Amino acid sequence: MTASPHDSHRGPRGAQSEPQATDWLTPRQQHIWRAYLAATARINENLDHRLRRFDLDLGEYEILVHLSEAPGRALRMSELADRVRQSRSRLTHTVSRMERKDILRRASCPSDGRGVIAELTKVGMELLERAAPVHVASVREALVDAVDPDDYEALGRAMTAVLEAAGGSPGWVTAPTRE
Repeated sequence: MTASPHDSHRGPRGAQSEPQATDWLTPRQQHIWRAYLAATARINENLDHRLRRFDLDLGEYEILVHLSEAPGRALRMSELADRVRQSRSRLTHTVSRMERKDILRRASCPSDGRGVIAELTKVGMELLERAAPVHVASVREALVDAVDPDDYEALGRAMTAVLEAAGGSPGWVTAPTRE
């Protein structure tokens, strides 16, 4: 959402709250904020479109990546939901769809029997290996190669700061090194 002087003062659940002094965005800050919103939406649309040839959407691809990087190519559903920023109910729906495509499977957690894990199948790993080069090329085209390397590094620092300010730990964001 974009802050505007025309916004009404609404508190939680839409209830009216006391008007407070608002520290409005400067025109330059407003421009950057709107550019960020438009760019991230466009990037996600483009990445999603390029994955459709593999019968995947961006959310499914992200699940496959996280599972491929996990020990045993499996994660507890709760941890997977946190990593892919989906509600548990949405993740359950997505995983059910992916299970029907035989790209992952669910099983009881071997350590406690109560939890559920999602595990990448051989078919899922093969699909990821086919889709990954196209996805990486798309990411390069849409962002990495589209900006100056110093700006890209600055973006990384900025997004890490945003994650930390929001109370998130960027620790799992770090990808494993490739040789």
